[in-house]
Amino acid sequence: MSEMRRGWAAAAGVVAAVLLGGCGGSASNEEGKAKPPSPTVEDASPAWDTALPTTEEPEPAYAPGPEGAIDQKADEEGWTYDSLYSSASEYVQDICDSLPTQSKDSSPAQWLAEAGFMDEDGQKILKYGVPKLCPKWTKTVKAAVSGIYPRYISGGEYEVKKNPAPYDPNSDSDVQEIGPGTYEATGHFSDCYWERTAPNGDIIDNQFVTQATRLTVTLQVGELFKNECGTFKPVS
Repeated sequence: MSEMRRGWAAAAGVVAAVLLGGCGGSASNEEGKAKPPSPTVEDASPAWDTALPTTEEPEPAYAPGPEGAIDQKADEEGWTYDSLYSSASEYVQDICDSLPTQSKDSSPAQWLAEAGFMDEDGQKILKYGVPKLCPKWTKTVKAAVSGIYPRYISGGEYEVKKNPAPYDPNSDSDVQEIGPGTYEATGHFSDCYWERTAPNGDIIDNQFVTQATRLTVTLQVGELFKNECGTFKPVS
């Protein structure tokens, strides 16, 4: 009986050894080395925080010559111009091309000043650009800036002053100021009227024109002049 118990005990020891051996084999690979741990989600994720390369905007390229100099100056100073033009030099060139053929109702400087081309940054652009693209009109631009230039008298009412104020497009008055002197209108006139009036309203001189090709008036300081006959220009 004691021998049978010893046999069962030996058998139980073999089974226990087998079970322990099996458990130890699952923790090692065939070569008896530990298996590397499986990658976690955190290890497998891409590095989103990697800094991306930055690109700088290229510096604007300006054409060689006066046009490029005008555009560069305008950009550096922040000058603005009419949106109809793609560049400041294009704006200046249009003025240069237009000055010889501008309206015959005003002198070139008067046209620049009274048509709004000298408003805001236009004055700065033309003062800088005209000497570069059409230097013969430089004096005209300076005259427009100063407000001292020959003034033509088109239709309307005028007050004759020794030092007429510069044209003001925002003025509420319909009466403009004009300097004294002799003015002349040439062309073909018919059925028109002009008159010179004293400050008290007395008519100094007037004319109902039925037909004429030349009209001349001499205006004195303090007078009022009403014109319905073409454009009178200062007599040089």
